[in-house]
Amino acid sequence: MNSPKRLARIAGVLYLLVGIFGAFAEGFVEPKMYVAGNAAATAGNVVANSGLVRMGVVADLLDGTVFVFLAMTLYILLKHVHKSVARAMLVLVVLATGITCLSALFEFEGLRVATGAVDLTAFGAGGSNAMVLLMLDAQHYGLLVAQIFFGLWLAPLGYLAYRSGWFPKALGVVLVAACASYLVDMLAAFLLPDLGKVIHGFASILPAIAEPAMVLYLLIVGVRTRKPAAERILAAA
Repeated sequence: MNSPKRLARIAGVLYLLVGIFGAFAEGFVEPKMYVAGNAAATAGNVVANSGLVRMGVVADLLDGTVFVFLAMTLYILLKHVHKSVARAMLVLVVLATGITCLSALFEFEGLRVATGAVDLTAFGAGGSNAMVLLMLDAQHYGLLVAQIFFGLWLAPLGYLAYRSGWFPKALGVVLVAACASYLVDMLAAFLLPDLGKVIHGFASILPAIAEPAMVLYLLIVGVRTRKPAAERILAAA
């Protein structure tokens, strides 16, 4: 009983770190730097906040690293439920992490261009600013591509949580629903950008409920374990 609880709480700490690093890098730094379609404003933001950009890049890399360790911990915890599904969860996390780290590289190269570490004076100020915008465009849409796998990994996680008996079944259901919400948000952003902007807030509701709920359950409860039948009988007596 103690080993699954210990693993679950380790997973809870790692999941919390993923949320903290991700929120800082992708929820604070990236929107503060990137102004879609405005090269001069984007380059100006990057130059004025170069230290913050560097912190955002490092946060993205740490986020990816911790995310992989989180998936490995959950794999060990839940592989007894269905090993193939647990492996799929792990593969999806690795894909999401790879794309996120590559996107962080584009952000870092945008910083290097903006601060003159990469000499583009031959293209003039306008050309240099356009290159900065291109790099941050690549990061922005790279993160949207990664959202495919950030969403999909919640489906096997929700299934394993539901079938394990260690978590409330409602938590497993809402994790799978959050997966669908992530995918709808991503598809709208690429196929119908105007609609995507309208529904983005609504599409974020289920993930904002499901993932913090999973983190809190892992940290506070760990896993729901039951005493063997003999122990329950003795306790009742």
